[in-house]
Amino acid sequence: MIAMKLGIRAPAGDMVVFPYAGAYAWHISHHDFPAPPSPAALSAGREVFGLINSLPLPLMTEMVGYAGFDFVILDLEHVGVNPQTLENMIRAAECAGTTAVVRVPWAAPDIILRVLDAGAQGIVVPHVCSPAVAQLAVDSTRYHPLGTRGIAGGRTTGFGTLALPSHFERANRELIVVAMIEDQEGVDAIEEIIAVPGIDMVLEGAIDLSQSLGVPADAQHPSVQAAIRRIAQACQACDVPFCAIPRAAGQCEHWRERGVRAFLLGDDRATAFRAMKQLVADYRR
Repeated sequence: MIAMKLGIRAPAGDMVVFPYAGAYAWHISHHDFPAPPSPAALSAGREVFGLINSLPLPLMTEMVGYAGFDFVILDLEHVGVNPQTLENMIRAAECAGTTAVVRVPWAAPDIILRVLDAGAQGIVVPHVCSPAVAQLAVDSTRYHPLGTRGIAGGRTTGFGTLALPSHFERANRELIVVAMIEDQEGVDAIEEIIAVPGIDMVLEGAIDLSQSLGVPADAQHPSVQAAIRRIAQACQACDVPFCAIPRAAGQCEHWRERGVRAFLLGDDRATAFRAMKQLVADYRR
């Protein structure tokens, strides 16, 4: 299985090197803090768990990291986040030792450029329906000769601490591109999409997919589940990691049995709401 760059949390006290976000090498050996993410391979058999950060609060991003999630998806598709807040959310993820990737609204090179310049360790691209869209996303994240990303310094080079050639090589090697498949067109073109070099992972989007298939909001509909299975099987056949979103009892184990090692466990709003609702219910008479 291809190498993945989502964070695998190192044992407490181990010396690790911060791979990309914030750009320059950052060493941590303190026992009381979670280790920053490091490039890791899903082929090692380790699982990674992530959460969508929909509340545009650096404090929430930090909490997600300290809660133990390996990666956090900062959402720009459905949430309005100003650039300064996004950069501080990425900083918060770095401090809490979790990998920050940003879900951009679409495969727009200008948006992807600003997100990466802020220090994101990768992007999630929604509604990838064709290999052309996948290629545009990859090109936008990579420097020459692998892509067309514009060159800038700032925090991605440690404000000049990291030489530009080293930064280019590191970014081209370590940034992650995740393609979301959430339309019938994307399902039909899944083999061509994952054949694009630089697509590191595929994430299913069952809710939007249900609408594309004519059964809006019914993520458990047989047609939706069949489409997700097709996506996962294509990924497995091409050795591209598939990220599952368990939405019903038994689904996480179902995917584990099929070799899936990456799981997205919902978003912070729903998680916080359920916890608060359960808390007050436990005390009400």
